[in-house]
Amino acid sequence: MKAPDFRYERPESLSAALALLADEANGAQPLAGGQSLMPMLNFRVAAPEMLVDLSGVAELRGISDSGDSIRIGAMTRYRDLAEWSDLEAKLPLVALALPHIAHHAIRNRGTIGGSISLADPAAEMPALMMALDAEITLTSADGERTVPASEFFLGFYETAREENELVTSVRVPAATSGQRSAFYELAPRHGDYAMAGVAMVADAASPITNLRAAFFGIAGQPIRLSVLEAALNGKAPDDEAAITVATAAFDEVDFIDDLKASAATRRHLAGVVLKRALAEL
Repeated sequence: MKAPDFRYERPESLSAALALLADEANGAQPLAGGQSLMPMLNFRVAAPEMLVDLSGVAELRGISDSGDSIRIGAMTRYRDLAEWSDLEAKLPLVALALPHIAHHAIRNRGTIGGSISLADPAAEMPALMMALDAEITLTSADGERTVPASEFFLGFYETAREENELVTSVRVPAATSGQRSAFYELAPRHGDYAMAGVAMVADAASPITNLRAAFFGIAGQPIRLSVLEAALNGKAPDDEAAITVATAAFDEVDFIDDLKASAATRRHLAGVVLKRALAEL
């Protein structure tokens, strides 16, 4: 299929892009890497009147290290992040997850901000942001605001971003000395969207201390379960009794039921990825 007709704009500054989005008459949709939006256009799932291509806005790209946190520009590509020399030292959880995100061609063009803004429930990046307690910066013609990742993802393809706002950057706490990371997902094929996955970090692994575990692919948005984390904190990663108590928290989850996997299957897989990630931790 072919995309519907649309007006195309490629601003070269953030202010110009925000001005286009601020004018409601434009019916504008921002275009980041296009790895999700372009197929949606071709299938007529999306039909904006205008595409605002952000690839020319240099100020939205780049990685900067302030010591205790890392700022990642929204138009930074997965490839750029993977090639950052300090990735494993500063963001080890992201380093673990990146090879599982789609395929090389997608990572060459796909952007960090694009994935976060789309908020596909099976995507890895939103869950990584939640596990890492990241902050997401939103900018409009009226100003800037920061939203914790825990409050940004609201539902199926739904976020706290307003139509006239852009995700302009994320700020992620740098890994501390001794921090442990784990990532595990189950997908039909490597690179496909996960049927269940989890990203986790802890200050220590045995016993587990200050665990943060964000699941993806199982519900309408990435989720952390405080009951599950509390059941595992203070326990060894292979404590079967603690894991049994922790997985009871899945009673709170409205699991996705679709052609890939039933809700019951996804609940089972959530327990599998939890156990395997704990072993990795």
